[in-house]
Amino acid sequence: MSKTVLRVGIIGAGEVAQVIHLPTLQLLNHLYKIAIVCDISQQAVDFCKARHRIPEGTTDPYAVINHSSVDVILNLTSDEFHETYTIAALEAGKNVMIEKPLTLSLQSAERIIEAEKKAKNEARVFVGYMRRYAPSFVGAFKREVASIDRILYARSRDIVGPNTYFVGQSGTSAQKFSDLPPNSGTQRTQLLGGLLQEAFPGQEVTDERRDFCLTDERRDFCRFLGSLGSHDLSLMRELLGFPESACGVSVNEPFYTATFNYRNSDGHAFAVTYESGIDNVPRFDAHLAVYGRNKTVSIQYDTPYIKGLPITVTVDEKNADGEVVQTRYLSSYEDAYTAELKELHACLTEGGTIKTTAEDTREDLRLFRLMFEQWDRQQGVAR
Repeated sequence: MSKTVLRVGIIGAGEVAQVIHLPTLQLLNHLYKIAIVCDISQQAVDFCKARHRIPEGTTDPYAVINHSSVDVILNLTSDEFHETYTIAALEAGKNVMIEKPLTLSLQSAERIIEAEKKAKNEARVFVGYMRRYAPSFVGAFKREVASIDRILYARSRDIVGPNTYFVGQSGTSAQKFSDLPPNSGTQRTQLLGGLLQEAFPGQEVTDERRDFCLTDERRDFCRFLGSLGSHDLSLMRELLGFPESACGVSVNEPFYTATFNYRNSDGHAFAVTYESGIDNVPRFDAHLAVYGRNKTVSIQYDTPYIKGLPITVTVDEKNADGEVVQTRYLSSYEDAYTAELKELHACLTEGGTIKTTAEDTREDLRLFRLMFEQWDRQQGVAR
């Protein structure tokens, strides 16, 4: 039985579009057809059109949003533009997949949620947290964690090297272009400033360096959580739920750590540590590990910029004979981005339930705020 082919409009033709989404959409050409691509760089548009044989290109996002043949828009722009183009797309009756994060402030998230409730054609929002769609996560990892009778501790780690190292050897390296409109930086700064002002009400967050440490640390912390950090925190939240509190936060750019308080269903408390950062060592150490009394379950992610690398689940436990047993699971070699786009198609064409909705991912912003508030307490900053 043939499936409905969804016509796609792309807004944002940067690295994640060139390395991940455009090749994956072509791989899934029985499910998707790219109708138009947009970027503020005309050179980027021309490059992507030629490489992926896309029929139309534009530097005007609203030409994509109002395109008569587009069914779903992939909003692959930088964080500060997510709200603007997502709400415009919903008002035009277009489904939207937003590359994570949803946005950077709770108020912005609420505006997107309200726009979705009023959207034409019952258009829907799907947020791109691909790690949560990886077959090894939804299969072996969640199944094995569910068999732990009481969680004693958990650890979320994401310490990685520069993407350029992996991208440069992947065969689908991204091209960067410099033909940007003269006012593009000003618009980005204004939008980002507004979002950060909402995230840190009443506090200095502008780009001026009058309060160098306070301002730059807050901005960097927020942007980091919205980029690499959001993957891990969203994954942690799906598995373990929302923490009771954050009892410690360390902000030492480019490394960030936090400790969260959790509680099992039987009332037994446990802690979760989160550590993340980016340096210049070419490695990808992204994993989530859960410890029980007699069993430890961990999932290890490799760089998603190279297709086919395994996402593995490892179980360490002691058997009835007192022997240490290690079991390794690999649910599929299908990469998480491909699984995510297949899930998006099923949700939009078959009426499936979207897991990473705007409402769901709003909780990540609440988690960010929990961390900001704890850090402020440690710094003696009133909110």
